Amino acid sequence: MNIDNLPFGTTDWRQIEPTRHAGETGHALWRTCQFGELRVRMVEYSPGYLADHWCRKGHILLCLAGELHTELADGRQFVLTPGMSYQVADNAEPHRSSTPVGATLFVVD
Repeated sequence: MNIDNLPFGTTDWRQIEPTRHAGETGHALWRTCQFGELRVRMVEYSPGYLADHWCRKGHILLCLAGELHTELADGRQFVLTPGMSYQVADNAEPHRSSTPVGATLFVVD
C-alpha cells in the first residue's frame, strides 16, 4: 500500500452518515470515507448478519467490538474478537462474514 497526497486529518466517525447494506440475513451499517483510492470504513454488523456474497476485495480489518466470523472459500473459518485483525490481498482468498452477536469493525481497503 502506498499512501500519497493525503494531508493530516481527523475523522469523527459519529458524524459520518451510515449507509445500510442488507445481508443474506441481518444488515451492515457502513460509515465510509474515501481518500483517493483508499477506502476507510467503520462497519457495524447486526446480530445474525450473514453476508450475501463471497468477497474478493483485499482488506485490513480490525474488530473493535462483538465477534466476527470469517469463512474462506476453502472451508477454513476464523473468529475475531475485539483487538484481533485480519489482512487479505485483492483476489487472494474469497471470504464471507457473519456474526451471531453483532460486530463493529474498522476496515481499510
